[in-house]
Amino acid sequence: MKHLSRHCLLALFGVLALVARAQAEDFRVGFVNTDRIFREANTAKAAQAKLEQEFSRREKELNELGNGLKSLSEKFEREAPTLSETQRAQRQKQLLDQDRDFQRKRREFQEDLNARKNEELQQVLDRANKVVKQVAEAEKYDVVLQEAVYINPRHDITDKVIKALNAAR
Repeated sequence: MKHLSRHCLLALFGVLALVARAQAEDFRVGFVNTDRIFREANTAKAAQAKLEQEFSRREKELNELGNGLKSLSEKFEREAPTLSETQRAQRQKQLLDQDRDFQRKRREFQEDLNARKNEELQQVLDRANKVVKQVAEAEKYDVVLQEAVYINPRHDITDKVIKALNAAR
């Protein structure tokens, strides 16, 4: 009896191994590279162009302000030896005030740009996720990953997603 139980147990493990192997062969995994989507999809390119248009005027003004401040600082350095102590202190204070104002405007610009960039990228990601779901359902993927340490290129469906995203516009 003990000998029969061992054979039944081995047979059961064999059947379980075959079932697990068959299920593993049907299990489909896909991978999507979101960085590539953000670089290559038309929706991402349109979002980038929109941001550039929206922020180009402020960026230009900020660059002009920075260049003007640099010129004033260089002028002060050249003229400082010929200025009286009072004039030197007054101009130095003006430069510090202008630099503080410039730094504040630059920080506000960067914060506004980052916030808008995050909004636009989130919209691109939302659209991409919908397309990933459509591709996964149409091609019967069991799971689609967006981040991985390593992925075999045969599981990468990024091109299909980008193509579908571009076609959806």
